Amino acid sequence: MKIAKMELFLVPPRWLFLKLTTDDGLTGWGEPIVEGHAAAVAATVKEMEDYIVGQDPNRIEDIWQVLYRAGFYRGGPILMSAIAGIDQALWDLKGKRYNLPVYEFLGGRARDKVRVYSWIGGDRPADVGAAAREKRELGFTAIKMNASEEMHFIDSYVKVDEVLQRVQAVRDAVGRDFGIAVDFHGRIHKPMAKVLAKELAPFNLMFIEEPVLSENNEALREIARHTSTPIATGERMYTRWDFKNLLEDGYVDIIQPDLSHAGGISESKKIATMAEAYDVTVAPHCPLGPIALASCLQMDACTPNVFIQEQSLGIHYNKTNDLLDYLANPTVFHYENGFVALPDQPGLGIEVDEAYVRKAAEEGHNWKNPVWRNEDGTVAEW
Repeated sequence: MKIAKMELFLVPPRWLFLKLTTDDGLTGWGEPIVEGHAAAVAATVKEMEDYIVGQDPNRIEDIWQVLYRAGFYRGGPILMSAIAGIDQALWDLKGKRYNLPVYEFLGGRARDKVRVYSWIGGDRPADVGAAAREKRELGFTAIKMNASEEMHFIDSYVKVDEVLQRVQAVRDAVGRDFGIAVDFHGRIHKPMAKVLAKELAPFNLMFIEEPVLSENNEALREIARHTSTPIATGERMYTRWDFKNLLEDGYVDIIQPDLSHAGGISESKKIATMAEAYDVTVAPHCPLGPIALASCLQMDACTPNVFIQEQSLGIHYNKTNDLLDYLANPTVFHYENGFVALPDQPGLGIEVDEAYVRKAAEEGHNWKNPVWRNEDGTVAEW
């Protein structure tokens, strides 16, 4: 049994799918993608093809080590996302080969279902109260929203008041017993992040996310002094070595590795296990497609310190295609009372609608992040 073929599919709204085929006809799927850099990741996956084709797909750890170490330069979003998609596809192959869900190879189920949350409000949050009420009526028990639009290093307290008003609107709409996460999205620098963290504390938020960019994680020490709200970060961190100092510093409560960015199932499981030793919980980042979500659910199933899962159904980025469009059986992600059932089918637990994927790939996409600017013309974080 050897890997015989690799194919890539650039599909809307902003995703990249990978298909591995073995010499005996078995197929496995992965989702190697960095939003806004799909072409760069595709090129990197193609560069790795020489290390993949002809290899035994059962040797997942060995292949991971080769892809990570043999290139000499390592880490970062592009290289680790390429490895991530390959890793996901290898696990999908292995599960299908032995007729088991991936989580059965990683210790088996540690739970019966996984709590999920939904996005509201878009990049420039508006009408969040009504949107939160709608999600509650759909059965969700938690939502996440962006905190603000552009914000300079030091900015107007009117913008702070606007954030507080939006969060108040959500709390008024859904009540106290409902999870609200506020994503700073790295848009806010330390001086204003301290202010917002303190002012948001009375709302009893589920967490605040990326109060500063991950390259400024040392600032979490000071931000944590201004709030009792749990602090989450990690979507822009890619290896266990990236997370090592963050966990050692002790100022983060929730880590958010992305299984399509942080080296796939293999690496993210190791990161989550490291976090457990520091009494830190995990909420995997996943505003992506169905293969990425399926990979997350496999890790969630066997990882006791996961507490909630992001998912992208109806997210504002999914303009032309949505999460379920690429699945032969869209009921596999059935949300009920704020939870999703664990997949019980082999591999990643989903069946990709390959004909639909191939047709969508004819259209492709060229999704790019927007460029935001502050009032004075300087580039703002998006």
